[in-house]
Order: sequence, then structure tokens, then C-alpha cells
Amino acid sequence: MKDFFKMMRPHQYIKNLLVFFPIFFAKKITDVSLLQSAVLAFVSFCFAASTIYIFNDIRDIEKDKAHPKKRLRPIASGKISLKTAIVTDIIFLIFSLAAAIFTGKNMLMIIAAYLLINLFYSLGMKNVALLDIFAVSTGFLLRLLSGTEYGAVAGVLPSHWIIIMTFLLSLFLAVAKRRDDLILAESGLDVRKSISGYSLEFINGIMSIMSAVIIVSYLLYTLDPAVQTYYGSKNIYATTFFVLLGLLRYMQITFVEKKSGSPTDIVYKDRFLQVTLILWIVSFILFAY
Repeated sequence: MKDFFKMMRPHQYIKNLLVFFPIFFAKKITDVSLLQSAVLAFVSFCFAASTIYIFNDIRDIEKDKAHPKKRLRPIASGKISLKTAIVTDIIFLIFSLAAAIFTGKNMLMIIAAYLLINLFYSLGMKNVALLDIFAVSTGFLLRLLSGTEYGAVAGVLPSHWIIIMTFLLSLFLAVAKRRDDLILAESGLDVRKSISGYSLEFINGIMSIMSAVIIVSYLLYTLDPAVQTYYGSKNIYATTFFVLLGLLRYMQITFVEKKSGSPTDIVYKDRFLQVTLILWIVSFILFAY
């Protein structure tokens, strides 16, 4: 059972919490019917994510067997048979599509797009510099849109600033991960092929630009008169303090500690970042709700 859950990668499900963002920012997080739909969207993305992870492990089984770390994965190590993995993958795909159908036809289109993009990513897009990080970022954007009227979940459309910030933040995290891959490649380890299209100078420049644009976008969002009127507060811009602190901490982890591997692992392990995220949520609730 432990190997089965390891194959599913449930620790990656934290990314799917983005489906709740639209109803959170729309102050409808307590609406039971909307919350139920958002939960279904979350479940659909969880099964879809596991479907992709298992598909990748099946496709790369021979390559993983030769890798010093990946050879310990359940499928590559033989702890879970190839037949079991294939059957599980098909079942998860069906569950993902079923949950999407129950949510709404638009949600089904979003999940189908997510699966299709990840399929192309697995089959070769991940080896093309720039396209690889844009494919990953699009996945985050689709999670956000699944919680909007396009996904027939929340019945609300987030500000264009929220959409822009989500995409930019996901690009920022994807680039930070490529930086970690580049450092590993320089130490002699075998990493993804797309890394040949990056350099430390290029990645450092991208991260600096992204972080600046994210902060400016968030400030413009909180200072937007329509947003201030909606939330009934002109002080919501004060939450920028924690956004800035969180970004600087992530950059510190990336540039100083050189540990910008998996973003989910960083969130799970870094106490400073966890406290900052909690304080941002609490402060936003105090001002907006």
C-alpha cells in the first residue's frame, strides 16, 4: 500500500488547491453548493495528476532503472508490476473524467486540455527549453480556471490580475526548479534534456523579472478601486508585505541555499515559508472578509 501511494504522488495534490482560489477571492468560500463543486474539481485534478505521474513512470521505466534515485520508484523497482500500473492508470483516468463530468461539461474540457498538454509534455515537450516551463505553468492556470465560470464551478470570474499572477508565479517556480536541475547537471548528474537551453545567468534574469512583475501585479490588484469597493477595504494592499516576504524567502532558498528543487517539497519543509503563507491568508481574510 505504501508503494501504491508513492506511485500516486499524493504530496503533489497541494497544487490542486488552486481550484478553491476563485471562490476564496470572491468571498464565497462558505457557499456549500459552490464548495461541493470545487471539491469535485479538486478530486478530478488529483486523479488526473496521478494519471500523468503513473504514465510517465511506465513510459520511462527502463530509463528510471538506470537512475541512482529513480530506480527506487515503485514501478522501476518492480514493487508494483507493469500490468498493475497500467490498470491503475486507466482507472484513475476514468475517475478523473467522471468527477469532471459531474462538475460540468466545461470542467470536462479543462481536464481534457490538462491531460492533453501533459501528454505532449511527457512525449517530448519537456525536452524543449521554454516550452517545458510554459506547459507546466499552463497546468496551474487550468487549475485556477476550473474554479471559475469557465469550469462551471464557482460561477465567478477572478480578476485578470489573479490570472496573470497565477501564471507568472507558476513560471517563477518552474524556472527556479530548472535552476536546480542546471546545478545538478553541472555536478555531472543526468537531468532533463531541456536544460541545455538554459544558463544560470538566463534563469537568474528570468526570476528577477518575474518576481518584480508579480509584486507590481499584486499591488495593482489590491489598489484597484473596483477591488477595494468589492472587499469594502482600502487597506488590503497591506497584505503585499507577506507576498513580498514569501517571494524573497523563495529566492533566498534558490540563490543562497541552492535548494530550489520541487516547489511542493519546499512548501512542506520550510517553516518560514509556511508561516508566511498562513499570515498572508489570515491578513487577507481580516481585510476582505
